[in-house]
Amino acid sequence: MIKETLENTKARMRKASEDLRLELATLRTGRASVSLFDHLRVDYYGVPTPLSQVATLGSPEPTLVTLQPWDPTLLAALDKVIRSSDLGLNPVNDGKVLRVPIPPLTEERRKDLVKHVHKVLENHRTAIRNIRRDANEELKQLLKDKKISEDDEKRGLESVQKLTDEFMEKLDEQGKSKETEILGVR
Repeated sequence: MIKETLENTKARMRKASEDLRLELATLRTGRASVSLFDHLRVDYYGVPTPLSQVATLGSPEPTLVTLQPWDPTLLAALDKVIRSSDLGLNPVNDGKVLRVPIPPLTEERRKDLVKHVHKVLENHRTAIRNIRRDANEELKQLLKDKKISEDDEKRGLESVQKLTDEFMEKLDEQGKSKETEILGVR
């Protein structure tokens, strides 16, 4: 029973860590990356569809991303979605391909992005702490129901804390890496 609780806790913490990685990948760093558009959706026959499923995305240069839709009628919709997003990008439509120049980040914008990274990181730290709390409550309930001994509960609580520390460290590494990437790109 303790093993199940630990496996479940580890799986949930892994998901939180992966979610942070995906969320940080969508942040702009001044370098062209197709992952900037992962969270954007375009209306394709009435269905909100990820851009990667309606167009070929590429990064031929460090400061340019290209989108070539499989259906040329989508060019205007793709242009509108990118312009209205929070990315602050202005695509150029040449009739066949959408070229999205990635302008260099200003110092002020870099600082804002770092603040956003810290906010996102803290949200994920809170998620990890909540997962730890849930696991600890589950272990205490097992003890209360006399399904495990006090020693087993103590070992389980220590294991949960080790997992928590391990995943907190991973989150911090991801955050520091992204912060360095944002502040280091010139």
